[in-house]
Amino acid sequence: MTRTIDFYFDFPSPYAYLAHTQLPDIAAEHGATIAYHPFRILELMKIVGNRPTTIECKNKGKYAGADLQRWVKRYKVEFSRNPHSKSFDFAELDRGALVAIEDGRGAEYVKVVFAAIWGKPEDLSQRPVLNDVLSLAGFDGERLLERAGTEAVITRLDTDTKAAAGRGVFGAPTIFVGDQMFFGNDRLDFVAEALRSAT
Repeated sequence: MTRTIDFYFDFPSPYAYLAHTQLPDIAAEHGATIAYHPFRILELMKIVGNRPTTIECKNKGKYAGADLQRWVKRYKVEFSRNPHSKSFDFAELDRGALVAIEDGRGAEYVKVVFAAIWGKPEDLSQRPVLNDVLSLAGFDGERLLERAGTEAVITRLDTDTKAAAGRGVFGAPTIFVGDQMFFGNDRLDFVAEALRSAT
């Protein structure tokens, strides 16, 4: 029986990026596949009554900055805050993920977009830059983003965000192995444990 890791994420989350740098190896080690579930994090938080406290609480935000660096050092991955991120259309990036997932290329899309936001920052608010990032991963960026702008995909992202809330998701990253839910980048050891015990 194939084990599945359900990965719920939104691109603005640096912890989702960090989790994703590790999940493919965890999946490979345990013979699992990753099912990608993009959602709109601020909209989901409104649905479930959560709040972006690292933004609202100065002390928590300061701590998170130091904590992120600890994880970056442990994982030995590239990380840098993107100076252009406030101008990103994250909903469009999420919808692009839905299109790529539909085409069976979700893993490649998620990897390259996360890297362009948090690994080696690119200004993805500039369409030529975004197209170049996608094309380097073998995507037809213009065609993919055109499809991502259709009403059907816009509606699907909203529907999937509500579905994530309905499943119990309250933030990113959230990972499921079967019915077991794990929140945060710092629960990946429990994810591996759940995969080992899955039948």
